[in-house]
Amino acid sequence: MFDLYIANKNYSSWSLRPWVLMKALEIPFNEHLMPFEGGFGASYEAFKRFSPSGLVPCLVDGETAVWDSLAIAEYLAEQHANVWPSDKGARAWARSASAEMHSGFGALRDDCSMNCGMRVDLNSLSSKLNADMARLDALWQQGLERFGGPFLAGKHFTAVDAFYAPVAFRAQTFNLPLSGASQAYVERLLALPAMQAWYQAALEESWREPMHEAETLKNGTLKADYRKS
Repeated sequence: MFDLYIANKNYSSWSLRPWVLMKALEIPFNEHLMPFEGGFGASYEAFKRFSPSGLVPCLVDGETAVWDSLAIAEYLAEQHANVWPSDKGARAWARSASAEMHSGFGALRDDCSMNCGMRVDLNSLSSKLNADMARLDALWQQGLERFGGPFLAGKHFTAVDAFYAPVAFRAQTFNLPLSGASQAYVERLLALPAMQAWYQAALEESWREPMHEAETLKNGTLKADYRKS
């Protein structure tokens, strides 16, 4: 069975991607949750014990370690045909959209750090964040319209939806501006049993990592915090 190493569910958007993909597609794995310790990069030595890059997520399959979320998706796809859409055109679009999320949307990441339990009123939206939101909206609508929904590349949840799952939590936390169709897609993702399981576990976490907490509030005001005290 696979072993998946992840960090705090409240904070770790990168960990969410393979976790929710495997849960939604019912790919069995053992979960190993390794909390962030002391801020960004401070957990490097601890994570190096299981991840060659010192980062999470990391999938271990016997003697093989796969230490990047996109690489994990491709590795799983070699054994599970439903990771990507079966249609060639939809599969190409899904891979492209996943890679764009993997390497892009820098303002969204920087201005809206994932924190599942908080609700934050943004003081303002920067021009770069507005540009990211416009691109995100256009991309989602393109996928939903071209492939017929309800998921980005068609009828079934695939890796491209997993790659945008952290955005659904960000949209919930920061009340990000989205079109009606995109907001409905966010709500569809949030309602998935796998997403609900991640969210409830995130709320139960007692860890508070100061740097992640500060990142969440650097551009806004705390409205609510639903996490376990």
